[in-house]
Amino acid sequence: MSNSRDPVAPDEILPDAAGSLFRRTPLAAAPAPARQARPRGRGHRVDDVPAFLIHSYPYRETSLILDVFTRSHGRLALVAKGAKRPHSALRPVLIAFQRLSLSWSGAGEIKTLVRAEWSGAPQRLQGAAAMSGWYLNELLLRLLGRDDPHESLYDAYVDALSRLAAQPRLSAALREFEWRLLCEIGYGFDPAATGNDEPVQAGMRYRVPLEAGPEPEEPEAPQLGTPITGESLLALAAGRFDDVAAEPELRRLLRERLDYHMNGRPMATRQVLRDLRSFPPLRADARPPGGDAGGPAEPDPPHPGKAAD
Repeated sequence: MSNSRDPVAPDEILPDAAGSLFRRTPLAAAPAPARQARPRGRGHRVDDVPAFLIHSYPYRETSLILDVFTRSHGRLALVAKGAKRPHSALRPVLIAFQRLSLSWSGAGEIKTLVRAEWSGAPQRLQGAAAMSGWYLNELLLRLLGRDDPHESLYDAYVDALSRLAAQPRLSAALREFEWRLLCEIGYGFDPAATGNDEPVQAGMRYRVPLEAGPEPEEPEAPQLGTPITGESLLALAAGRFDDVAAEPELRRLLRERLDYHMNGRPMATRQVLRDLRSFPPLRADARPPGGDAGGPAEPDPPHPGKAAD
């Protein structure tokens, strides 16, 4: 019978040992590895994170899968166990466009919601503002990966919702968020300079390719990219999203760029808006069931509360 030898441990010859020429030298006891703190949010509980619910869908009989946008952890998937039960404390808390404070546990791709509570006054979007809010949520779902924090984009989302709730000019809030999103995920460009670092000039016309910055429009050259005036590019560079003259061109530029990075798949919220416009307008004296003539009734937001599952 052959004796197996440990190639790591040295051997000591023992001439007086019976029946064997070798004996393994006892190894010194290795020190216990130092305990390291586990990264926050990986494999244990994370508490009181600012967040918004951007989408949910049923899971099994009584639960929901939540897609949430958090400030410090980015987009996350959480399972809200029992949230579909009629008397679940989570039901009145998990509302879109409402500031939330969420706690969860787990290390997998889908973590478990432990607690949810409102972290601010009720915020209600109605009519076109509500559809605009769902549009922002769809952009986040389509263009943001999970577990990738975007704190400045989260702040821009908070600001956009506040402006939509006030409803002074919905388009300005949408254009600014679209631009911030493109820049945050690496698809922005310098609107004040061409590819040759020449300053954009008011009074000139430009073309903006889908994967590059503006270039002067050449009448004899192939017409590639989105056409836009120098005035509109300078408005974008200065953050003048409320510029009424520039808004149509900025809307076309930003949405063509967004559609390109979503592989051309149509957005559901835009289709819903197109479908709604196809319906004939209500008569002045018409009242939808349970609502006013201006649109369907929406339930009042519940009183801010705390829910635990």
